[in-house]
Amino acid sequence: MGGADRKEEAEHPLKSTVPISSDENIVAARQNGRALALQLGFSSTDLVLITTAISELARNILLYAKRGEILLEIVSDNGRKGIIVVARDSGPGIANVDRALQPGFSTSGNLGLGLPGVRKLMDDVRILSRVGEGTTVTATKWKR
Repeated sequence: MGGADRKEEAEHPLKSTVPISSDENIVAARQNGRALALQLGFSSTDLVLITTAISELARNILLYAKRGEILLEIVSDNGRKGIIVVARDSGPGIANVDRALQPGFSTSGNLGLGLPGVRKLMDDVRILSRVGEGTTVTATKWKR
């Protein structure tokens, strides 16, 4: 009986880690996040929001840190289910997180929609960053 449980878990993982160092890795992270969100029965609209947030976070890793990882996990809390996306890198860090969350602010010359966009797409976003050490962004989307 335990073997069948393990087989099912292998076919339907509850978490995934994708190293990010190229555009191909962004695609893999999106696909893995979409597969996990589908397992939970997220709406097609929420699937787009989740995969877009994953793209933005992974692209930020490439742009600012060159490499890092995206961790994806199905979670439960008080009867509700959701997906957590953790983007982690050892890059330069963010000097002013509050400013980085303002729409239009960019240190790379882009539109400045990355982190503010992720904050709008997901239900909860937390950012821990230390200059010279790296950044960890944790974003959660709850199934409605």
